[in-house]
Amino acid sequence: MEGEAAHHLGRVLRAQTGQLYELSDGERVWLGRIESVSRDRVQFALLEALPAGHPSVDVTLLLAVVKFDAFEWALEKATELGVATIVPLATERSEKALLAAAAKRADRWRKILLEASQQSRRVRIPVLGGLARPDSGFASRKDGLAVMLSERATASPLRKVLEGQRTARATLAIGPEGGWTDAEFAAAKSSGFVEASLGGLILRAETAVMAALASLNYALDCE
Repeated sequence: MEGEAAHHLGRVLRAQTGQLYELSDGERVWLGRIESVSRDRVQFALLEALPAGHPSVDVTLLLAVVKFDAFEWALEKATELGVATIVPLATERSEKALLAAAAKRADRWRKILLEASQQSRRVRIPVLGGLARPDSGFASRKDGLAVMLSERATASPLRKVLEGQRTARATLAIGPEGGWTDAEFAAAKSSGFVEASLGGLILRAETAVMAALASLNYALDCE
């Protein structure tokens, strides 16, 4: 291990020779023993392969850009809940100043995904897509279940939408403060999305991320 990760392990965590760590390349996991520690390099001996679990459902989260503290908190929790891909959406009601600054935050967001993956002992780090317009984000969905969270009275409860579902792929779209526009609802519908409600209370985007993903994981029996 070299560079920033080795520096953090050796200087911040004060790793010592002989300590055991789990190591992953994004596909496999090994038990490793530290053989030597220097300023920017930690050398391991691989002792044995460990079971590498992967989520049974491939989940893509289309998430409207909101205030960065809330957005970044949502990235962290979505990672912990097993999302495979996260695509930031430049919705009509997203703040224009946030959208203009979003490209400069990409490296920071990838670091958040990495650290959340390490904390939750994920094998694979979520893929961070580029900033996209809602219509292109909706149209990019592949097969499987596609759900758009909605505050409209006609939206079915998420529980009913998920009832009896069995799929290997799911896409979840969560909008900004102020909700989706009519044009965005229409674009989602044309791409096969189903509107779903989390109830009568108005939730912040980051709260909706946790509630919806936890419900989806439970209903689809994600492992």
